[in-house]
Amino acid sequence: MTTTTHALATSRSGTRHLALAILALAMGGFGIGTVEFTMMGLLKEVEQGLNIGTPEAGHLISAYALGVVIGAPVLAAVGARLPRKYLALGLMLFFSIANFASFMAPDYGTMLVSRFAAGLPHGAFFGVAAVIAASLVAPTKRGWAISMVMAGLTVSNVVGVPFATWLGQNYGWRLLFLLVGVIGVVTLAMLWKFVPFQKPHADASFRRELGALKRLQVWLAILIGIVGFGGFFATYTYIAYTMTDVAGIPAVWLPLVVALYGVGMVVGNIVGGRIADKSVMGTIYWILPGIAVALVVYAVAVHWPWSAYVMVFVVGAAGAMLVPALQTRLLDASPDAPSLASSLNHAALNVANALGAFLGGLVIAWGWGYVAPALVGAVLALLGLGVALISGAVERKRPLAAQGPAA
Repeated sequence: MTTTTHALATSRSGTRHLALAILALAMGGFGIGTVEFTMMGLLKEVEQGLNIGTPEAGHLISAYALGVVIGAPVLAAVGARLPRKYLALGLMLFFSIANFASFMAPDYGTMLVSRFAAGLPHGAFFGVAAVIAASLVAPTKRGWAISMVMAGLTVSNVVGVPFATWLGQNYGWRLLFLLVGVIGVVTLAMLWKFVPFQKPHADASFRRELGALKRLQVWLAILIGIVGFGGFFATYTYIAYTMTDVAGIPAVWLPLVVALYGVGMVVGNIVGGRIADKSVMGTIYWILPGIAVALVVYAVAVHWPWSAYVMVFVVGAAGAMLVPALQTRLLDASPDAPSLASSLNHAALNVANALGAFLGGLVIAWGWGYVAPALVGAVLALLGLGVALISGAVERKRPLAAQGPAA
């Protein structure tokens, strides 16, 4: 074998191993996304199965979100001294066991506890997965690597959620948790096999990770996610009502609507990763007003079925384009406490979920109609842009590279 041939074979082997490592990380995101979003479509079956009311069933979703918000910073900081591969394995094992516990939960109380427990590793897993993926590629490809990990979450909306919803409706809603638990076990095997071992940073510690919370730019990035992405959730939460009551689309076609939204998220996530590699803040500056415009057009176009289908895809793509840039921004803002900073992005997105759903429901309750949440979302996106501009102005006065260690 010539030197050139050997080098080519080595390069191909390295590329293949990189792809499998990122696929393993994305598989974890696929399982997490499947259980998070399918629960919303199976609430009626959960109510009947546990003999509870709609508010109590909704609390199961809230318990999961609360677990994400609490678990993201706590578990990321606690696991700071662990090798990242072992931390990812531990978090996915925790997630799998919690979902198996939900599958076997005999009553509402234990189900509530198991859903909270399942949410705890959510943000921390995505955080450490993003850090691992970014460490496996050149700095100029971090956005792409992070978007590939996040692709597991977006693809779950196209494949995992529809399948799990069908499975739960036809063969029992508890099978959702069994399915996701099995996906977790498969992810564990792939993580062990393909993700390379990396020693933890010599100075890594719980205190060092928490030091990220002392940085203004970290909080500004979190606020961009909460406010700017809240508009995405304000629209998505009430999409079924908007499509049926405003666009006049038959309820039987709602799976197509959700699938279009999911496909848009997949496309947006990939594109967002590519453009984030060119300019992180530039991407945020352009995407947030783009989301605002898309939501305003959506509010008008949703009155006709054909244009509603188009704008569902566009809104899904516009929202997802923002995530890789936000994830990369948090890594840039706290390079010496990456796991915690990165995991906070997913805590922020869950707060955005709650904020968007609350404000969207508020304007509907005021009698403004089902298109009003999209207009609220447009306002939130512009407010997020305002936060981003403040972040950029602060950075011009004090560049990130000049800030020194977090702790």
